[in-house]
Amino acid sequence: MSTDNTPTQNNAGPPANNGGFDMNRPSIISLLYLGAFVTGITGLVGVVLAYIWKGEQQEAWLQSHYTYLIRTFWIGLVASLVAMVLSFVVIGIFMFPLIAIWMGVRSVLSLVKAQRQEPMPDPETMLF
Repeated sequence: MSTDNTPTQNNAGPPANNGGFDMNRPSIISLLYLGAFVTGITGLVGVVLAYIWKGEQQEAWLQSHYTYLIRTFWIGLVASLVAMVLSFVVIGIFMFPLIAIWMGVRSVLSLVKAQRQEPMPDPETMLF
């Protein structure tokens, strides 16, 4: 009776993540958005990359992240412009922290789902 200790390969599903960080494309865009809180410009780089990568043939979970992240950028930009205009009547000043929290939460949610290689549940939503 001999025992064969050679490991078997299971090809079902994505490759196992060894507890490390999976630097996939939606993760890169999410990190660029989060980096925009410090640098200011990396959010623009992130949306350009999202548009470039969205045009490529990819898995459905990736496409949902691109849609979600592109919408995050544009809705955040429009909301920031509205807040800037409204800051002349003081209301907009209170909107800026809310917009920052909204963008941060959406970026982190996308980052977490991207690490699990799961699609965004509703990429067209304006909330979370």
